[in-house]
Amino acid sequence: MQKRALALAVGTALGAAAAGIQASGFQIMTQSASGLGVAFAGMAVAGQDASTAFWNPAAMSLLPGVQGAAVLSYVSPSTEYTDDGTSRLNGLYPLGALGDGGSDGAPNAWVPALYATWMLTPDWSVGLAVNAPFGLTTEWDRPWAGQFFAVKSKIETLNINPTLSFKVNDTVTLGAGVSYQQLTAELTNAVPIPRVSPASSPLGEIDGEDWGFGWNVGALIDFQQGTRVGLTYRSTIDYTLDGGKLTVGGANPLPSGIPNSVTADVELPDVFSIGLSHQLTPEARVLADWTWTGWDAIQDLTIRQATFGTALKSTPLNFENTWRAGLGVEYQVNPSWLLRGGVAYDKTPVQDEYRTPRLPDEDRTWLAVGARYQPEQNAAWWIDVGYAHEWVDDAKSELTECLAVVSGRCAASGSLNGKYESSINLFAAQVSFRF
Repeated sequence: MQKRALALAVGTALGAAAAGIQASGFQIMTQSASGLGVAFAGMAVAGQDASTAFWNPAAMSLLPGVQGAAVLSYVSPSTEYTDDGTSRLNGLYPLGALGDGGSDGAPNAWVPALYATWMLTPDWSVGLAVNAPFGLTTEWDRPWAGQFFAVKSKIETLNINPTLSFKVNDTVTLGAGVSYQQLTAELTNAVPIPRVSPASSPLGEIDGEDWGFGWNVGALIDFQQGTRVGLTYRSTIDYTLDGGKLTVGGANPLPSGIPNSVTADVELPDVFSIGLSHQLTPEARVLADWTWTGWDAIQDLTIRQATFGTALKSTPLNFENTWRAGLGVEYQVNPSWLLRGGVAYDKTPVQDEYRTPRLPDEDRTWLAVGARYQPEQNAAWWIDVGYAHEWVDDAKSELTECLAVVSGRCAASGSLNGKYESSINLFAAQVSFRF
């Protein structure tokens, strides 16, 4: 029985880690306060400040001299889970013994970003973006109905992205960049063990990190009539998460002599966006965009023991490709104040039967407002602020997962059936300068 309990603990911890890697593929849009005010509509063409070094390097041709921007965003989500009474862990006990739900599994988070651009000549510009394009944090209080699937999930990226643009002529500008990006992960869940109370189950944890290279290209087409179109593409980035450990209750759960080091291959998706900017009047500008994300690059995840390369767990993820559409407007009230507003609709890559409490995502609708204050026209500094609320559709949980394999057979499977209800508030402030 002790050997079976050990195998069950190992299998459960690895299964939760594989499911948790789904969360690392979730895109962070909060990269600038100026963009937040229009719900990030038309970022491939906006070119209003140094953050364009990330959104579309070709638009750096619109920024004279040296410019910079420092951004701090605050993400305040709320997520509640309600169980429908059918969630259980077969062979051990009903999950209902832990209660019928979980509250506020999404903690608040700060997201910083830094940008700089420099127009070297009328035709050439260089830039730098330092930000976090992907990430997630969820943490559920124990005990709760889904604690064997997830307790804490923390996925972070650090993106260092130098860029370059070249103005071909008065109509066309091209841009490109290289990303050196770090991905780190920390994932925990409760481990069910026979004859141990669910509320006293030990915590399994896995962590890991890696750096990877990617690239991005962009184009800006200026039709010289107040209308611009921007195109941008950001490549996939491949990672091998290593240097991590698997622990249960703080100890190595693998048999004696086998290191608890693990590894996993992860591929973050590519992104294509097309944006439109049209100057309706000298005071009013309309922004629009459509963005496609290639989430189908993430179909499964296999966890391996790092020393021997043995596959310990393979979990189907089956993400689907998604699209996002946004519409925004900017209005120059007077030389000092610019007002913004925007709406957007965002599709989720997650399917109901594969949705985990690490990423309880669904389709969402954005409504945003923002403003820019500049002391006087052509002043050397200005401040942007933005706010957005996201209404997230109720998300079904129809998850069934084998949590432990012993001698080639599933020793314990779990189901988590219920509903997630979520909403998100986003705040951002940005200081920009030029000289």
